[in-house]
Amino acid sequence: MTPASRLSAAIEILADIEARRRPAADVLKDWGLSHRFAGSGDRAALAGLVYDALRRRASARWLLGADTPRATLIGMLVLQRGETAQTLAGLLSGERFSPEALSADEQGALASRRLEDAPPEIQADVPHWLWPSFEAAFGADAVQEGRALAERAPVDLRVNTLKATREKLLAELEPLGAVPTLLSPLGIRVPLGPEGRSPSVQSEETFRKGWFEIQDEGSQLAGLIAAARPGEQVLDLCAGGGGKTLEFAAAMDNKGQIFATDNDKRRLAPIHERLERAGVRNVQVRTPRGALPIDDLAGRMDMVLVDAPCSGSGTWRRNPDAKWRLRPSSLADRQKDQAQVLRAGAQAVRPGGRLVFVTCSVLPDENDASVRTFLADHDDFTAMPLGGLAKSAGFSGFGRLASAGGLGLQLSPQRSGTDGFFVAVLQRR
Repeated sequence: MTPASRLSAAIEILADIEARRRPAADVLKDWGLSHRFAGSGDRAALAGLVYDALRRRASARWLLGADTPRATLIGMLVLQRGETAQTLAGLLSGERFSPEALSADEQGALASRRLEDAPPEIQADVPHWLWPSFEAAFGADAVQEGRALAERAPVDLRVNTLKATREKLLAELEPLGAVPTLLSPLGIRVPLGPEGRSPSVQSEETFRKGWFEIQDEGSQLAGLIAAARPGEQVLDLCAGGGGKTLEFAAAMDNKGQIFATDNDKRRLAPIHERLERAGVRNVQVRTPRGALPIDDLAGRMDMVLVDAPCSGSGTWRRNPDAKWRLRPSSLADRQKDQAQVLRAGAQAVRPGGRLVFVTCSVLPDENDASVRTFLADHDDFTAMPLGGLAKSAGFSGFGRLASAGGLGLQLSPQRSGTDGFFVAVLQRR
């Protein structure tokens, strides 16, 4: 495919995403199946165009003065990839498989509009209805935080200390340009490849040996703050694919017991293979059959992790289409889910134990607000001070990571160089 034909295909895919409100990954997969002439390089380039356009959808459309898939793509090419009206003329000609040439209106918009004149939510590429909550989270830094969430995410790995050390893994991954993460002592960051492509780290022999897992540095920090210790009894209540379960097992040196479950058994499916590859021996996976299978754990757990359902706003770098599909009703539904799972988790915590509440969100409505509501209904729990949380994770400077409501730590691309995560530790008296 020529560069111009890729642009035409990207506009087509963006139109499909918008018309049918489907996840971008599904639309890209269907497009590839119905256009088998496109090679792997073409499909990768198309995915890059589509995801970058979705990252900058609001600002791109404002720049072009039009709410169309074409405007989304053209605006992104200017804002994200440095194209100009002059360079675009070579790509947009209207000739064979090429998008139509820039119209007079489009040329006028590009010549006269500057993003600095747009409303702050447009500059930040945050949905208009979410802006008050987003601004409450970050204050004067909200625009910069939004822009950081519109960038591509790096690839972070967590060394599995049951099988390797970070130094040993860094030496093995040196050809990929791997470097230590700044905050997590377990993390390694691998730079993106040409055209922003993610390196194929899962093809590395060290991955097959179980030396590392793919895990964002923010998620690693959340696990470190939870501070699972050898010999403890731990419940991972929303375990999903098992990322934090694996982190806990390594921190506990396979000593003690971890119970991993999730209300959606399909999400648990990958955990078994991952546990085997990582050499984990202290995890009991409990597949639900109706209600969560934790009644026998009531009052027994030293630590319960609630990696709660949320908007996923902290992962917009990786899932940019998700922010445009989010609706107020879905946000309210996630808040109800959080309250329910927190209540369930609290019942399993022993006196003196801790309930760790984690979201991959940056919105106070489902972070501090959810913790505040829980504490109001559970007077036998109290929030741990922020200094203690940062000390658990082994890093300083926690003051800059305090959440808007002060009940936990708020990680974000601009603040911590990670995905957006909220972490609060609630101790039972």
